[in-house]
Amino acid sequence: MTPSALPLLGDLHAGPWRIERFAEIGSTSDDCAARARVGEADGLVLLAATQNAGRGRSGRAWVSPVGNLYMSVLLRPACPAVQGGQFALLAGLSLAEALAACWSEHREIGLKWPNDVMIGPAKLAGVLLDASVDAAGMIEWMVIGFGANLVAAPALPDRRTVALADFAPPPSPEDLAVALLARLAFWRADVARDGGAALRSGWLARAHPLGTALTVDGGRLAGWFEGIDAEGSLLLRMQDGAVQRVRSGDVGLP
Repeated sequence: MTPSALPLLGDLHAGPWRIERFAEIGSTSDDCAARARVGEADGLVLLAATQNAGRGRSGRAWVSPVGNLYMSVLLRPACPAVQGGQFALLAGLSLAEALAACWSEHREIGLKWPNDVMIGPAKLAGVLLDASVDAAGMIEWMVIGFGANLVAAPALPDRRTVALADFAPPPSPEDLAVALLARLAFWRADVARDGGAALRSGWLARAHPLGTALTVDGGRLAGWFEGIDAEGSLLLRMQDGAVQRVRSGDVGLP
């Protein structure tokens, strides 16, 4: 299906972003990645009212009712792939902060590694990262996809979900996009200054407390949350006291 364009809103032009809006699209992330492959520059943003082929992590389908947020951003960070984990933290924290800015009871909004946004034990929003790495191990481009349950929380078979509308009048996707892009720009600049120390501190302040019991990939690993390292990896303290670094995985809170 050819996406049908909606008029661009003036207030979405602020900052270093080029924003294109669509009434319907297959997947904002897939379309953004296709644009990256043919040389699109850093700063492209695709924002859709709905998707007909949305996807989440590990190939999961992402149901896309109108009124929720579906947005993908193209970055060209020119950094080693080993630093890619920092972008998962950056994206998750930016999304949590943007949602908090749109809801006065923001203390309820937390983070689960690497980038799920939670209200209590239920998922409110999520982030999907796609990237291309060159032969030298450098990130050529990265697409960050954002999805947030603003008006509706599609049911998932393996986890609880929640919508912001269950607690307060939700913002429009456009208003949330403005807040989110501002936080992304802030954290990108901050990481460039200090290497990510403030980012990790900010992320930990919204995360599950140290010592929280966690599982990875349905029980492949089980232990206690020991924090995150400089690359954004999860640190998991095992039963024997050793600390294991986890670079990727699906984390559960038993």
